[in-house]
Amino acid sequence: MNLTCQSETGTIARVLVKHARDAFRSQGAIAGEWHALNFTAPPDFAAAVDEYEHFLKLVRAAGAEVTALPRAENATLDSMYVRDASVMCDRGAILCRMGKEERGGEPAAQRAAFDAAGVPIAGAIEAPGTLEGGDVVWLDRQTLAVGRGYRTNDEGIRQLRSIVGDSVEVFVVALPHWRGAGDVFHLMSIISPVDRDLAVVYSPLMPIPFRERLLERGISLVEVPDEEFGTMGANVLALGPRRCLIVAGNPRTRALLERAGAEVFEYAGREISLKGGGGPTCLTRPLDRQERPVAGIQ
Repeated sequence: MNLTCQSETGTIARVLVKHARDAFRSQGAIAGEWHALNFTAPPDFAAAVDEYEHFLKLVRAAGAEVTALPRAENATLDSMYVRDASVMCDRGAILCRMGKEERGGEPAAQRAAFDAAGVPIAGAIEAPGTLEGGDVVWLDRQTLAVGRGYRTNDEGIRQLRSIVGDSVEVFVVALPHWRGAGDVFHLMSIISPVDRDLAVVYSPLMPIPFRERLLERGISLVEVPDEEFGTMGANVLALGPRRCLIVAGNPRTRALLERAGAEVFEYAGREISLKGGGGPTCLTRPLDRQERPVAGIQ
């Protein structure tokens, strides 16, 4: 087994999280922030903590070593969605520059956590570039897809290319307007790799050249039905190859995954996922994964 940061589907070895207890802080903090942050409704603090405990139990059961970000009074509810503030490559963490202004302090908070955990910093996105981790998807160790949307701009992508280097192909996926600049829409809103040759997708919002490229690579697609896109059926965390964690309430997507040979685990995400628009991939920043070796790749 090879340890790598450049994978979305290997078995998670280390992961960064931020507990709902520390991101949400109190019911009063939720009341003061949820509307401005475009949550669909105010989460219930106690229920969110319970949901997150179950979520974290499933992540730990997969064998992941968990590093938790501490509470920070200058952070917002969104800081629970830790994927967005950084990108991992084999040389270390790449600190993002957030497209959502209210989240601007999150990369610095993650830098402090990375320094404490001994994770090297490979680079950082600087103004006027913007880049959010939810727009960045490793298809394999040499291929990186990046969504160009309202949260990630051309300059951010240019800087990302420079940081990962010439050995990595970075290709751009033009994202749709969908519900506009105020809504959360990342590349990972429409694709979640769950094995080297399997991905969960929502094709109605997927650019045709990107979908064709996936098929050309021999990736089979689990098609999320329309009625389960809004309940985050397309947001699936690979705990390992064909071992998946999804938000409860997506039975058709679950059945399709199981038909494709995947083992599926569920967590209740009403408070920590559905109201804030952040599924299991958003709640985690995998730091290392164990990946099966491929001929010619060391």
